[in-house]
Amino acid sequence: MDRGSRTGAPRPLTLSPADREPAERRRARRRRARGEQATAWAFIAPSVLVILGLSVVPVIWSLLLSFRADDLVTPGRWVGLDNYRALSKDPGFREAVENTLTYAGLYVPLSLAGGLALALALNRRIRFVGVYRTLVFIPFVVSAAAQGVLFSFIFDPQFGAANSILHKLGVSPQGFLTDPGQSLYVLLAISLWSGIGFCVVVFLAALQDVPTELVESARLDGANRAQVLRYVTLPTLAPVTAFLVLWQLITALQVFDLVYVTTKGGPLESTTVIVYFVWEQAFRTFTAGYGAAAAYVLAVALLLAGTAVTLYRRHRERTTGAASGLPRMEGVAR
Repeated sequence: MDRGSRTGAPRPLTLSPADREPAERRRARRRRARGEQATAWAFIAPSVLVILGLSVVPVIWSLLLSFRADDLVTPGRWVGLDNYRALSKDPGFREAVENTLTYAGLYVPLSLAGGLALALALNRRIRFVGVYRTLVFIPFVVSAAAQGVLFSFIFDPQFGAANSILHKLGVSPQGFLTDPGQSLYVLLAISLWSGIGFCVVVFLAALQDVPTELVESARLDGANRAQVLRYVTLPTLAPVTAFLVLWQLITALQVFDLVYVTTKGGPLESTTVIVYFVWEQAFRTFTAGYGAAAAYVLAVALLLAGTAVTLYRRHRERTTGAASGLPRMEGVAR
């Protein structure tokens, strides 16, 4: 028995020389890790600079600009919340908000309903279904500028094809884009012509992921086609529908290029929307601070809309289980 055992002191735990890593190897490994990190940052640095230069910096700069009276040419001055107070009393901005809300309130539900109806019709094994799907999606990839030029010719009050068809049907000529009572709804129809295609593609992809077991079980329980759609298909499409609601809402609130190409906010400001109002204030009347304030009002509206849709979707996910559609379907079928 050695001395350590006689005294009762614990024997220290040590690594054998073979298990000890030389200090040089540890330092080499740290240098290699630092070199890999430096290489990674070198690759992503251009993208980071582009993101900072084209998104973060302009957002901060425009926020500061909204608190100034500035025309981007002469030195500006700090005015605090005066731009926002002026917006609350501006009838032109109020009309732009009303036009935008009217446009968005019609565009979102109509595009989703039309997209779902066409997706259900095209989610079948029929001849030339690929051709039909392509034809539905083509308008979505056409630029808004091209759409504006095309439909400006179609809806021309004197030489347009639309009035020519109406004349043959015995209907009096319409003003379309030159009529203050019709222009916003004509723009809505043009937007639906292109926007429905995106909803069709997304809904088609989601319909092909609907579990066939749920559909077959519902049919075995005696459910008809409408009940299967209501209690099986639509609940399965809920996450996709929430995404499309948010996407189409953002698209509607940010509409600009179609208005700029076709009506330029007229006639009588009947198609002036918020983004066009921002452009007009910043680059036509050169009140950039006032336009930046209007842009941030729109940004807050978009943020609130996105938050509301996200919270609603999470609430539905918590209160409705993934398998809750089938028991309700069985009860209805019985």
